Amino acid sequence: MKRITVAFLFLSSSLLAQETQTDKEVAVGFNPAFSFKMLEPNQDLRKIDLLLNERKAGALKERGLVIGTSLIAIADYQHSNTDSKFAYLMRHPTSSNEIGKDVSEAVIHSFQLSVTGSVNSWISIYAEMLYNPEQSFGAGTITALTRNQLQLRTGYLVLGNLSKSPFYLALGKMDGPFGLTGSVSPFSNSSMWHAFATLGYGAQAGFKTGGLSITGMAVQGGAQFRSLNSPVGDSTNVPSKLNNYIGDINYKIPFSKKSSLTVGGSYLRGSGYCQGFPVIHFNPGKECNPAYTYYGKLVVAGKLTLQGAFAKTVKVWPGTHNPHPPLDVFAASKVSSLEAGVKYEFNPGAKVSYVISGEFSNFRSGPKNSPWERQNQVLAGFSALIKGSAKLFVEVFRTDGYDPLNNISGSATNNPLPAGVSPSVRDAFSHGIVAGGMISF
Repeated sequence: MKRITVAFLFLSSSLLAQETQTDKEVAVGFNPAFSFKMLEPNQDLRKIDLLLNERKAGALKERGLVIGTSLIAIADYQHSNTDSKFAYLMRHPTSSNEIGKDVSEAVIHSFQLSVTGSVNSWISIYAEMLYNPEQSFGAGTITALTRNQLQLRTGYLVLGNLSKSPFYLALGKMDGPFGLTGSVSPFSNSSMWHAFATLGYGAQAGFKTGGLSITGMAVQGGAQFRSLNSPVGDSTNVPSKLNNYIGDINYKIPFSKKSSLTVGGSYLRGSGYCQGFPVIHFNPGKECNPAYTYYGKLVVAGKLTLQGAFAKTVKVWPGTHNPHPPLDVFAASKVSSLEAGVKYEFNPGAKVSYVISGEFSNFRSGPKNSPWERQNQVLAGFSALIKGSAKLFVEVFRTDGYDPLNNISGSATNNPLPAGVSPSVRDAFSHGIVAGGMISF
């Protein structure tokens, strides 16, 4: 780490010495199409790559500051065959917010505010504020103050200029380069994202040349914000060491200007599936549980997209074994997720572009016939993208299984459930419809 720090400082000072433009005024403005791409929450999720590519294409000027906003508003209806068991994860599925067998809402799903800046052609910053009461981990209903908070979702410094060098560095709070967690759906994240998307503090380094992309990230230890957990010291989640890491390699094969195939794979030292029984969000584990993934994406004529991914932990998740009868018959299990999606864009580049999509994804966390065996999600969507920065959409969906992470296999005696009882329900299913819009400036 000392060598990495010295190299980072040396490169920073060299770049500043090359291009000092402190005598120029900073141009502040809006770029709705650029902001839409950076703030879009479920597609093209490697935002550092996107930022570098957009800079290369001229979307962000030197000595420029782009302010972006995005608001997602939705209305939805859901029906479940099991009282208060709704597995659709675009809202936090707890009985604090969903009671009975039929639920509906009309709400602000989320609001984002971003700032993207450049010192010169090599140095960029990005910061994004997020308000998301529907998916907050705070306690209570969506009107509780604990769920109505602003947070810095991501923020990082990027050193890189793909026009001049294939290397780049990033430092801060960022999404990790683990797998293909983006969705083809216009609004909903896939189960792959919910299971294996990574977000944490760290340092990322990348190399891009031709179709080859190699990325590594050193991640702060302890339980990070999403799917990252590497025990520190005596099995604690105190983030006092940079002891987790992610590695990814992928290759893009172009067939024509608008057709390509991308294949890749990733490895993660410490996934979020290391806790013992009972499982609670962000609790420490005794040892790391690594994970791996492989993925592919085919684009045909810039209109048809086919993508698929598979991810799995190397070891079993200890907390998926409940030691209390009658659930003690189910052994601890590895965690895996599968995603397969297709979308077709009718008129890319037009003032109004229409897209249809379909996707299957799952989360498997238990042995066959256990209450927490799996949770599947099937989606069909239709959307209209207006002027590259406003999206109106409608989706229909079905989930099979109810598999909450907290206390997934049961809880300690009477806290909150009796021993031998799990909140998971294998035979629960729900279906619904959601409509809304994402408007960016």
